[in-house]
Formats: sequence, structure tokens, C-alpha cells
Amino acid sequence: MALKEKCGVFGVYGPAELEASRLAYYGLWALQHRGQESSGIAASDGKRIVDHVKSGLVAQAYQEEDLERLTGHIAIGHNRYSTSGGSRDQHGQPIINKSRTMAFAHNGNLPSTTALEAFLTKHGIEHDELNDSAMMAASINYYLEHGRNLADAVQAAYPLFTGAFSCVAMTNDALVAFRDAYGIRPLALGRLEEGFVVSSETCALDAVGAAYLREIQPGEMVIVDNNGLSDRQLAEGQQRLDIFEFVYFARPDSLLLGRRVNDVRMQMGRELAKENPIKADVVIPVPDSSIPMALGYAQALGLPFEHALIKNRYIHRTFIRPTQALRERDIRMKLNPLPESIMGKSVVVIDDSIVRGTTTRQIVSMLYGAGAVEVHLLSCSPPIKYPDFYGIDTPRQNELIAATMTIPEIRDHLGATSLGFLSYDGMIRATGRRAEVFSTACFNGVYPVDILERAGEVEGLKLAPVLTHRNIHRQRKAEVVD
Repeated sequence: MALKEKCGVFGVYGPAELEASRLAYYGLWALQHRGQESSGIAASDGKRIVDHVKSGLVAQAYQEEDLERLTGHIAIGHNRYSTSGGSRDQHGQPIINKSRTMAFAHNGNLPSTTALEAFLTKHGIEHDELNDSAMMAASINYYLEHGRNLADAVQAAYPLFTGAFSCVAMTNDALVAFRDAYGIRPLALGRLEEGFVVSSETCALDAVGAAYLREIQPGEMVIVDNNGLSDRQLAEGQQRLDIFEFVYFARPDSLLLGRRVNDVRMQMGRELAKENPIKADVVIPVPDSSIPMALGYAQALGLPFEHALIKNRYIHRTFIRPTQALRERDIRMKLNPLPESIMGKSVVVIDDSIVRGTTTRQIVSMLYGAGAVEVHLLSCSPPIKYPDFYGIDTPRQNELIAATMTIPEIRDHLGATSLGFLSYDGMIRATGRRAEVFSTACFNGVYPVDILERAGEVEGLKLAPVLTHRNIHRQRKAEVVD
């Protein structure tokens, strides 16, 4: 099974009758896959900001009375999967400042908060209990309190942000959305009949009836206020979208870099078939993101395709801490095999990625238990050898199975008949885009944004062969205005 994404953001600006918070609510439903820990919405009627944040899924977090209270023509929303620091109860978003004049939400992660901490310390702002997102909000708020409008405050604080971020923020009269200089996490802009929408993914634009306009560019900020839509380039942009958005994170109906995610995943399966053709009786996906991958693989080789692992779609991340014996049965709560599709057959099972290998090993065992005579395991991404520092829930490097074992060793550990991975080049070919527009750090250890003090956690660390973020950071730090 794959990595966990961290957070989705959504924003709406329009006329009063738009009911911005309800649109944000529907947008967050569409972005539920990006975070299941908590959900929150902040809204403004031009006079005050009100908010509602609660643990759990969108369906659990809001009642009708909550939405009725969130009145106004501007709203931002956030689905959370915890980032650095704190629990779900302490650090739900959007973050609201004490005067309730600004709300802020963040998708991504800052591997280094040194510059932020120094800035906040210098200005006497307590930050010991703040995570990276809250420190970002505090720095923007500092400039708001010193007389700048929201767009100018973000521009002033932007040089302090070292890492990956797609953010939305609002005051009583403006909405802004901005990305880091490498565009590691996605962010899209849409148009309503009267108003604008920003979202982590285009699928949420579809959900609220917004027309997709374009992606917000790396290093860009878009501003929506009484003057309409405008934009500023806050830093020179170099696109490095996290390729795991294509591999696993994004919904298949979303558009990224002009490509439909579902189409790219099917092509990944076709590329996998070229590199790892196996004569088998049936091709089975590990749901959900692997379904188009397995379909592409099966079609390319003319093999039968079956949904032989049935997913319980009502099982999400749980905060119950069961006994170890029950924890080991967790996979059987989520997936159940169809013996009629497996019994006596040679099976190709396709997953999007292999991380620790714990769940994958259980799946292989489950398929043998359902009567498979051979289990050929294929991954539609290369071996994951490096941790992520940009907003993905990755283990430490020594917990990544491909960082500690050879492919034959992994195969034996998982108990599979055979094991194959899509090559790096095959993965890139499937996207139809150049390798240079992606962050592929989990596969090759090339980190486009310098991870600074976290570098000691990685063996084989490399800096991307572009202007390093350390240099960009130094340049920006010099531009910070007190």
C-alpha cells in the first residue's frame, strides 16, 4: 500500500448570494482523499471571520447549523492529514489569528523552519507550540498588524517559507492563493459565473460547477478582491510537481500539468507491461489508485482483468488504538479477496508503490490463502529509497524496504513468486512530460528544495542540478523587510 498525502485546500470568493461556505463544503468532500484527520472552513461576510473545525471526515465534521453560521462571500477550507507538530485537536485548519481578521490553510510541509523561528523570535512572537503551518500564519499576521494588506503581507513573509506549500488565506475583503517556487504540491484556479475558486485539485472545481482556468504557477500568488482577479510572481518558478500526485495521491479525474491522472495511470500500466510481461491467468489491482494501472497492464498483454480484491469503502483512518492482534487484522477489514477469481490461478497483483512492505506482505499471503498458485507482484513506480520532507507521510529511510533490501530480498521477504518495479524512465514516459518538471526525490534522492538541517537523515542525499533552494533562501532572506 502507498504513502499518505497531507492535506487539501480550497477557497471561494464571490457575491453574497454565493454561499461560499457551502461551496467550500462540497469542495472539501471532493478533496477528502487528501486528508481524513480533520476538516475546517472559515468564512467572512466582509465584517467578521467565523470558522468551524472538527476532527474526522467531512461527513462527520459539519452539521447544517454549522454551515448556516458560516455566512459570507469569502471562504477557505482545509482537510488535514497531520503535518509537523501537534495532534489533530491542536492543529486543525484553517488557522485564525487572535483578532479574527485573517484565516490561513496550508498543504505541504516545511522541512526547515529555522528562518521562521528566527523571525518570530526577533519580533517577540511565541512559537514553541506552533507547527510549520501556524508559524507561516503568524508571520503573515505580523505584517497585517503592521498595516499591510493581505497580498502585501504574504509577499513580505514569503521569503521565510523554506519547503513545499500550496496555501490559501483570506481577510474580510480578499482571498489569496500561492505556491512555493517549485510547485511541489498542486493548486488550481477556477471560475464561477460570478466569482473564483482555488483548489488543491481540479476534481473539486468540477464538484462546485467551476470552470477550470489554469494551474497557479510555481512561485505565483493569485489575489481575488473587489478589483477582481490579479496575480503576482513572488519568486522565480521552476516546476517540480511531486510525481506521487500522478502515482497515488490525486483523484483520477483531476488534471495535473495538462494530463488526466487516470490516463497517466493507465499508461503506467502499459509501460509496466512492456518492462515486466508475465504470462498469468488474471491481473488484479490493489484498489483504488492501482485500478487504471492494472487495467492498462492487462489490456497491453491481453490478460483477463478482475476486481478480485474488494475494498471496504467505509474504512478510513481510525484513531482507535486496538491490540496488536487486532491491528494485524486491519488489512482484512479493508480488503477481502474473491476466491472464485483467484483459486488455482497464476495471479499478477499490481500496486501503485511499495513502502515498508508490511501491508504488501499481508496481501500476498491473503492471495495465497484464497487459492492462488502463483502471486507475481508488480509496482507501478520504482523502488522508494528516500524519505519525503515536502508533505507526505513517509517512514524514516531505514524503514523503507527498498532502502534496506535488494529486489530479490524484497521478493523473498514478501513471499511473492516474482517481483517487478516500473523503471524510473518508464514512469516518466507515462506522464508525457519531461523529468525536469517533477520532484522524484523518493526514488533518486534529488531534493529540489534544500532540506537544510534535515539532510543528516538521508544517506545518498543529492541536490537537484538547478539553482539550489539554499541559494534562493539566502537571496529571499535578504529581501525580508521588518
